[in-house]
Amino acid sequence: MNTSVFRRALAFLRNTWRGLTSMRTALVLLFLLALAALPGALLPQWSLNRRNVETFYDNHPTWAKVLDSIGAFNVFSSVWFAAIYVLLFVSLIGCLVPRSAEYLRQLRARPVRTPRNLARMPHHAEGTVPLPADEMAAVARRRLRRWRVSENTEEDGTRTLSAERGYLREAGNLVFHFALVGLLITVGGDQLMRYEGQKIVKVGDEGFCNSGTFNYDSFDAGLTVDGTNLSPFCLRLNDFDVRYLHTGQPERFHADIEYQAGESLENDNWKSHDLRVNNPLRVAGDRVYLTGNGYTPVFTVTFPDGTQRTKRTQWQPVDTTTMLSQGATKFDRPGMSNEQRRHDNQLAITGLFAPTASLDGKVLSSRFPALNDPMVAVDVLKGKLGLAGGRGQSIFSVDQSLIDSGELNRVARENLAVGETIRLDDGTTVRFDGVERWANLQVSHNPFQRYVLVFAVAVVIGLGASLSIKRRRIWLRIRPSPEGPGDDAAETTSRDEGTAGASVEIGGLARTDQAGYGEEFTRLADELLASGAESSARGSSETNSLGRSS
Repeated sequence: MNTSVFRRALAFLRNTWRGLTSMRTALVLLFLLALAALPGALLPQWSLNRRNVETFYDNHPTWAKVLDSIGAFNVFSSVWFAAIYVLLFVSLIGCLVPRSAEYLRQLRARPVRTPRNLARMPHHAEGTVPLPADEMAAVARRRLRRWRVSENTEEDGTRTLSAERGYLREAGNLVFHFALVGLLITVGGDQLMRYEGQKIVKVGDEGFCNSGTFNYDSFDAGLTVDGTNLSPFCLRLNDFDVRYLHTGQPERFHADIEYQAGESLENDNWKSHDLRVNNPLRVAGDRVYLTGNGYTPVFTVTFPDGTQRTKRTQWQPVDTTTMLSQGATKFDRPGMSNEQRRHDNQLAITGLFAPTASLDGKVLSSRFPALNDPMVAVDVLKGKLGLAGGRGQSIFSVDQSLIDSGELNRVARENLAVGETIRLDDGTTVRFDGVERWANLQVSHNPFQRYVLVFAVAVVIGLGASLSIKRRRIWLRIRPSPEGPGDDAAETTSRDEGTAGASVEIGGLARTDQAGYGEEFTRLADELLASGAESSARGSSETNSLGRSS
């Protein structure tokens, strides 16, 4: 009983393995992998754009919960995507190993012997040539020099040639599938060892160094990256320039940056680089991209005791066409002995910023993205901002729950041009000093990127070879022409004059379903028969010339 169960289990496992490692299964899994990747292309992903996912949650809360529960917002890290990925990998490996061994055996094997009845072949031709069988065989060998040829002699003196061409078709097929496996491996390795960080850098600021995750505004990394061994380099933004067309469409983005890496870090030597969109800085194995920009309104708050605080906090664009931006610049009240009173007298300047102001009454908007006529529409909030609560909060907004609870109240609302001031009831003044630029930089580390490119090119080459190369065979049977009646002297004279001929029968077979071999076979058969006739005529001409000269 135990033996029977064991055999059935072994048979089940064997059949499952055979089904998994078949090419049909590999193609089905490849299709499923492409289908599974569609949500990652159509839906926002947590790892790529958290803000868009949150927007999707706001617009479609019910659908968002359902999609998030099945991993649609984190497709490439989901269990079901990894399962398809692993099964495809196993299927391809199990399919390619025996196919490679079979291909090596085919390369060492001789072409198939000539069939007895060539007339049954899909392609067939025959004719006679005025050449002996041996010479015609030599002519055929020269014509088929790029084919793999095997020659045999039958008992009656008939010469047969077997030729085959198109072995690289299977090689291209194997290259395609092995490159696909390499592509899967490198993409998987890249997901393990990659990291990507976003950093907003202000013009003229100290910049930042790639020394840890704490230096980034957001950071996403693979499973093996803990943020303690990042590629060492530093950079800073000296200037940022954007040119716009009259329609408001940006014409060019230009960031003048300086960076240090390698020996430059030790020597404190800064190197200049012109950073542009889609033209990243490649340094220390990482790539630095320019992905966005915006404005930083500068505010100075003067408290009743004369203490001044100036802050530069970047504001977030809400309309990329006109660069209308919103944000919150927060101030902590210094100089108060009572800690509770200090926390209850914090200030936040929130509202909208327009680089080129357009007013409809007192409603501010922007009509152009360039910094032509900057203005802010601000609400000054006073109270508790929750800065000392130990809980992280957005730099672009204040905690709405504090406003709802009455702990944070609006004490002023005004539109300010550069240089204008708001005076609060307690004597505090808020001045709009000007505007600075900021740029959003993305640092990407993909150690397998070049290998992904190599395997992607190999996929294209292998696929092209497997689709364009045709596997085909051709056979020739060359029979000596039957000798006519006559004595030995007549026969000797006939051979010496080169009149002895041969009948040639040609058969062809395409080993693929691609069209086109019929035309090639007809052309090749005609050339073989014509070559025999031309060789005979050339030999007769040379013999006559020798006879005349002698």
